Amino acid sequence: MSSAASLQENRQPDFVRRITRWLDATPHPPLALEISADRVAGVRFTRTGSVHAFGVADVPKGAIVPSAIEANILNASAVSDAVRSVCRTLDVKLDEDAALLVPDPVIRVFVQHFDEFPRTAQEALPMLRWKLKKSVPFEVEETLLSYMRQPSRGEGVDVVTAIARLRIIKEYEALFETQGPKPGVVLSSTLAAISLLDDQKPTLLSRVSGTSLTTAIVRNGVLAGYRCTELPVHVDALTPQLLLEEVYPLAAYYQDTWQEGIQAVRVAGVGNRLPEFAAPLQEEFHCEVRSLLNAAISDGSLRAEARPLADRELEGLVGWMLHRS
Repeated sequence: MSSAASLQENRQPDFVRRITRWLDATPHPPLALEISADRVAGVRFTRTGSVHAFGVADVPKGAIVPSAIEANILNASAVSDAVRSVCRTLDVKLDEDAALLVPDPVIRVFVQHFDEFPRTAQEALPMLRWKLKKSVPFEVEETLLSYMRQPSRGEGVDVVTAIARLRIIKEYEALFETQGPKPGVVLSSTLAAISLLDDQKPTLLSRVSGTSLTTAIVRNGVLAGYRCTELPVHVDALTPQLLLEEVYPLAAYYQDTWQEGIQAVRVAGVGNRLPEFAAPLQEEFHCEVRSLLNAAISDGSLRAEARPLADRELEGLVGWMLHRS
């Protein structure tokens, strides 16, 4: 387990520990970079997992259009300039290993139930690719795939699978070829940020980034639901009613399946507009609605040094910080 996470080990929820074990199966380089539709951000960590430096550079609107299928980088020059600026700030060295967080739409996430599931990856990966063949709009043979097992509500086992088109991932990796870093770990931003949730009660996360909305539900060590949708408007024009309409299907599925209601809501990506969205969400779910990062800070899940990242709403990088070894 990472040193940053170990500081909170006694109070870390089960799902965080499980996600940590999943992520701990990968390398944990001292450099992490995050690309979203409107900016490039990066953090350099010390050997103990502390923040040594971080940088953020905006990209023009339309330069990056996140997609699981089509080309994402539409203005490579502008995005490369932003990458170069962040790498300069972090003093990135040639071929230095890095973790890369990409926009949520790039990586499809599924929670699937199996009566029986193979113990070895050699048997599990072909089975998952076969089962997902009709669920993704690209050839499953041309993909990167990762998975983790989790307890099922009944008998059998549930498997969380993350899958992405290899060509799209290479598009992001190519941005760094001349800048120094060498991405060896690739993860979606929300899968990194989700570890900031306290899952001791059914908790719904609503995270907006550009025109993408990711909704996830965790409870007692389980990712109970995950949904990424494309909004018809940018976050600046998003209305509380539209957000509620997009969040509701997953919440309704959870309530029908698990026979219980949502008991906490966490929101990310709406900045100082949170009060506009909190009231209708509270009215719908009859529970506390708070900022994801502010809740994590106030309940002591994060160290004080993560505050500068939180102030810039870099919840993906803050979540990854918990796994830094």
